[in-house]
Amino acid sequence: MADLRPVTLITGASAGIGVALAREFARHGHALALVARRADRLNLLADEIAASGAPRPIVIASDLTLAGAVRAIGELLTASGAEPQYVVNNAGFGLVGVAASLDRAEQLAMIDLNMRLLTELSLAFVGSLHRHRGGLLNVGSMAGFLPGPGMAVYYATKAYVLSFTEALHSEFKPRGIKVTVLCPGPVPTEFAARAGVKGGLAPGMLTQTAEAVAAAGYAGLMRNQRTVVPGLGNRLVTLAIRVFPRRLLLRIVDSRQSRRREAQKA
Repeated sequence: MADLRPVTLITGASAGIGVALAREFARHGHALALVARRADRLNLLADEIAASGAPRPIVIASDLTLAGAVRAIGELLTASGAEPQYVVNNAGFGLVGVAASLDRAEQLAMIDLNMRLLTELSLAFVGSLHRHRGGLLNVGSMAGFLPGPGMAVYYATKAYVLSFTEALHSEFKPRGIKVTVLCPGPVPTEFAARAGVKGGLAPGMLTQTAEAVAAAGYAGLMRNQRTVVPGLGNRLVTLAIRVFPRRLLLRIVDSRQSRRREAQKA
């Protein structure tokens, strides 16, 4: 194992925050391994990073929802002479709609990707993270702080990511492994289209670019900050959430999602 070179493994690296995270880590001198289903996009990003003078990232085209995907990633890395120093769990998706009305199989697939796969990757490479004094960055969401009628399953998966990652922050500390959960607010990426959202995600003052989110996540991980919420407005919202009555939060979220559903029909 000592002869394996350290890399940063980033899932969901074909679009949005994943692409921005890849560029951010590369800019700071990290060798990368990029994972997503769309090989063409990964190769374009790998070429871009290589053209900047950095080592060309390892490209792993993989459907992470398939059985054995994490094992296969580990084997491909070993065959390439590499092992993770940092793991960035960015892959995931959301769905807008009332849980009882949305496709059940698709919601279960969301749980599988957002929670099970993230958990497996968070634990699969602990040995190499420890050897290289590296870390784990899990991409959650401000949704993890809230109940989410209208996106019930998605909000619940992000609550899991928040709770799980904060616990790992404590458990991995004696091993010298940094652990951070990145909880962005609205970011204009392909996520909204995949979730079925039309129009704006939220008030403009809460919106952050993917690049700003990636920079905040990277800086927070290097500081071993437990939780990172990019943007002052978003941080103030998360503070307010802690003192608002839960029933009031439910009404606020439910009202917003109801208006969004009506707008979708228009």
